[in-house]
Amino acid sequence: MSTVIAFVVIFGALVFFHELGHLIFAKRAGILCREFAIGFGPKVFTHKRNETVYTIRLLPIGGFVRMAGEDPEMVEIKPGQRVGLLFKEDKISKIILNNKEKYPNALVMEVEHADIEHALVIKGYEDNDDEILKSFDVLPNAMLVENGEETLIAPYNRQFSSKTLGQRTMAIFAGPMMNFILAFFVFMLIAILQGVPSNEPILGKMTPDGAALEAGLKEGDVVQTVGGSEVSSWEDVVEIIRKSPEQELMFVVNRDGEEMEIPVTPKERVAEDEKIGIIGVYSPMEKSPLKSISYGFQETYFWTKEIFMMLGKLVTGQFSIDALSGPVGIYVSTDTVAKSGIYYLMKWAGILSINLGIMNLLPIPALDGGRLMFFAVEAVRGKPIDRQKEGMVHFIGFALLMLLMLVVTWNDIQRFFL
Repeated sequence: MSTVIAFVVIFGALVFFHELGHLIFAKRAGILCREFAIGFGPKVFTHKRNETVYTIRLLPIGGFVRMAGEDPEMVEIKPGQRVGLLFKEDKISKIILNNKEKYPNALVMEVEHADIEHALVIKGYEDNDDEILKSFDVLPNAMLVENGEETLIAPYNRQFSSKTLGQRTMAIFAGPMMNFILAFFVFMLIAILQGVPSNEPILGKMTPDGAALEAGLKEGDVVQTVGGSEVSSWEDVVEIIRKSPEQELMFVVNRDGEEMEIPVTPKERVAEDEKIGIIGVYSPMEKSPLKSISYGFQETYFWTKEIFMMLGKLVTGQFSIDALSGPVGIYVSTDTVAKSGIYYLMKWAGILSINLGIMNLLPIPALDGGRLMFFAVEAVRGKPIDRQKEGMVHFIGFALLMLLMLVVTWNDIQRFFL
């Protein structure tokens, strides 16, 4: 159960901050955001605040921000249609599309012309007077009412497509950007709570089954020499140990002002087809706010570089598709990491956040990177690509992504459970 909770919390946090980036910059650009959703499928939780409905959905496999103009959610009011109108300050505040009998104060009219995107006007004839054409202005925040549910209209200046190329680019780029920012803060928080690795030749925490603890070394021992060689940094200590698997090394340490000689035999481990020595001791840690910030940047940069390198190997064929992991593989890895402690789990969350940010920036249709690719083409040619053509490309890309997800998930199931 703890693994399930850890997985839901981590994955939920990554999706939340990703979508929050989209929401913040979309709202800053003046785009009407109808829904901020975590997950897909049926709604489990709903809360409306101002213009936006915040929802948690049943399937925790992603999220979205529904922006006005990005999907055909608006009902078209056609000539000849009978609607009910409610007014505020002599302007239309609500347009009732059906069940008009429930609104006895509504003015019922037959529509001659309706424009609720640009001119914000409705023209038509009252039910009791079919000779005089009347025209009414529509409030920019007027509501469409259908089956008792109210939906805010979306004037063109509130729609995604009405914004400048820069505003649209930032609204899309902000999602992956927030994942990198989240990773930085997670790594920085780890450094604040746990400390940052120090290069001083001082022994840190020890593993219960390590050669260091078995030989009698203790946390806090200041190492002076290892195997007869003087050491001045933690890197010096590690280098000598790595080169001496199964070879006894004499450690000269200073413990509480007393010099001691302790023989230690590093255990052998194979790393990258090379035999190395380990004694089961971590580097010393020190707590420093400034170094914590630096550590946050360093870890974010390191894992960004590592993930790009792995992607490069995948493209060049050094990795096969079997090396990819989906939600099942991430869940199993989360279970393994969770058993190692909270700091390892936090670090895993930071790495996943960077991975999510990078994956979304790839120029693949249906992902943020695919949208940004179309914006780049628009910048070069000076005008946007036809929306129907772009929509078709994204639809095909989404279908292929779902197919890839099924393949990866099946590989994960075979790898871990069959």
